[in-house]
Amino acid sequence: MSMSVDTAFAAYEAVRHRLPDLAPERAKPVIARTLADVAGDYDAFLLDAFGVLNIGETAIEGVAERIADLRELGKQVMIVSNAAGFPHAALMQKYARLGYDFAPEDVITSRRALLAGLDGRQDLHWGLMATRSTGLRDLERLHLTYLEEDPQPYAEVDGFLMIGSAAWTEERQVLLEKALADRPRPVLVGNPDIVAPRESGFSTEPGHFAHRLADRTGVTPEFFGKPFANIYDLAFARLDPLPPKSRILMVGDSLHTDILGAQTAGIRSALISGYGFFAGSDAVAAIQSSGIVPDVILDRP
Repeated sequence: MSMSVDTAFAAYEAVRHRLPDLAPERAKPVIARTLADVAGDYDAFLLDAFGVLNIGETAIEGVAERIADLRELGKQVMIVSNAAGFPHAALMQKYARLGYDFAPEDVITSRRALLAGLDGRQDLHWGLMATRSTGLRDLERLHLTYLEEDPQPYAEVDGFLMIGSAAWTEERQVLLEKALADRPRPVLVGNPDIVAPRESGFSTEPGHFAHRLADRTGVTPEFFGKPFANIYDLAFARLDPLPPKSRILMVGDSLHTDILGAQTAGIRSALISGYGFFAGSDAVAAIQSSGIVPDVILDRP
């Protein structure tokens, strides 16, 4: 299922009651062309992946060079992404293939945030929303059963992990919602995104299905990743030295994940308007409509 920009934006607006609260009124955003124009104002740059580094499997032209320039200026540059569906090693291979040079510890994902947030629940039997072909690296120590067409695991498991929706189907969603209606259990969501920008449009991500089951079953999921603070806590632990929060810039293409998440974490934010979520659309109108105001609006990274 693919969504339009307007449909995706409306979907995020419809679940605002489950997202972090809006920050106090912000100053009017600085308008600039690229990160080079604001580099002097910040010491650390946290970059979203989809819509900032790449669109689907295609790197955005010039971003690798921009990152090199920022590093040459002594800036810390990290990836902070809701990329829960892939093992960390697979992500590193992907970024290298796209021309990006990051150390593994400088890639902070919602998969890591979820694993850090299990809070003594590692021994529970979890039903797993994920794509088999991506494998279980990073998850080997968990007791997991893939959720597919067999209804029995839905009834038997202690809780549910939603990390990847590429292979998810309407039939599986119906089984999950029925199982939760029959017996409520914890639902942990490793990717709060509702959509992600790809070459052919938006893909539907785990957040879409998590909010739907919440609406239909009354079970409130636990979200790990942007816009929630847990993923930023991991990023702050990696920054060395840790700059003042006013000198840390989150760079992303989504108001409801990247920009709202940065405000939740108390750092600055930059919205990429020319790529990703708002490519070809009116980002300023969306800012006015949502009230989620970035500190900077950039055409491109």
